[in-house]
Amino acid sequence: MRLRLGLPKGSLQQATFEMLSRAGYHVHVDARSYYPTVDDAEIEPMLMRAQEIPRYVGAGALDAGLSGLDWILETGSDVIQVCDLVYSKATRGPARWVLAVAQESDIHFAKDLQGKRIATEVVNVTRQYLARHGVAAEVEFSWGATEVKVPELVDAIVELTETGSSLLANNLRVVDTVLETNTKLIASRAAWSDPWKKAKVETLAILLQGALLGEEKVGLKMNVARADLEKLLALLPALRQPTVSPLTNPDWVAVETVLDERAVRDLIPRLREAGAEGIVEYPLNKVIP
Repeated sequence: MRLRLGLPKGSLQQATFEMLSRAGYHVHVDARSYYPTVDDAEIEPMLMRAQEIPRYVGAGALDAGLSGLDWILETGSDVIQVCDLVYSKATRGPARWVLAVAQESDIHFAKDLQGKRIATEVVNVTRQYLARHGVAAEVEFSWGATEVKVPELVDAIVELTETGSSLLANNLRVVDTVLETNTKLIASRAAWSDPWKKAKVETLAILLQGALLGEEKVGLKMNVARADLEKLLALLPALRQPTVSPLTNPDWVAVETVLDERAVRDLIPRLREAGAEGIVEYPLNKVIP
C-alpha cells in the first residue's frame, strides 16, 4: 500500500523539500518532472500547483497533500485538516491576502469598495470578505501581475504578501487583511478512514511539525559548579526542565537544554556571569514535543 501525496510545485517547492529533508524524507525531482522520488517506498509523491491540491485531495484522487488554508477555502474542498505547517518561501510566518489600493486612492475601509472593481486570484475568498462587510463590488479573476492593474484597470486588488515589499515597490497601500493563511497537511476523508493511511499521515505530521520546531530551536549544553547550579537553572528555559548530569568532578555538573535560537544571543553572557563554562550551542534537526 502507498500514500499518494501532493506536494506544491512553484514558489513553495524548495522550502517544502527542505522541510521534508529535515523531517527525514529525502526528495529528489528532475527539472521537468512532476513525479519526485522519495526514500520511503510507502509514499508516492506528485508535484502540482498548491491551488489544485485541495480539490484532488477532497475528491480522493490524492490521499494527502500540502496546501494553504487559502486554497482550501477558495476551492471549498472537503478535506481533513491534519495539522498546521507554518512556513513559506520567504519567512517562517503565515502569509496574508490583503486588500490593497493605490497610495492616492480614496478607498480607506471595506465599505469604500461599494460598486468598485477588484482583481484577485482568490475570487471566492474575496467575495466572502465583501459579504461579511455587506459590500457589493465586482470581483474579477487575475492571472498574475495583479499589482500593475491598480488604478488604471481596477480600483483595488486582493494580493498575497509575506513582507509587503512588493506592494510598496508598486506604490500600493494595504487597506485590510482579507485572510491570514499558512500551509496545512490535509488528507482525504477516504484516506482518514483507512487505518494504515491515517497512521502514515499522522507520522508524517509529527515529523514535519518536529522539523519546523527544530528549525526555531537550538540545543545548549554547558558545565557549571554545583554551588552555582540553582542560579544557572533560574536563567534557562526548557521544553520541560533542563537535563542535569554528574561529571567526574563531584563539584561540577553538566547542564543541557533546548531553547529558542533567538534567545541564545542575549542569554549566553548571562550564563557566563552565572558561572557556566564550556558552553556549546548546536543545531537541531527535529524537536518532537
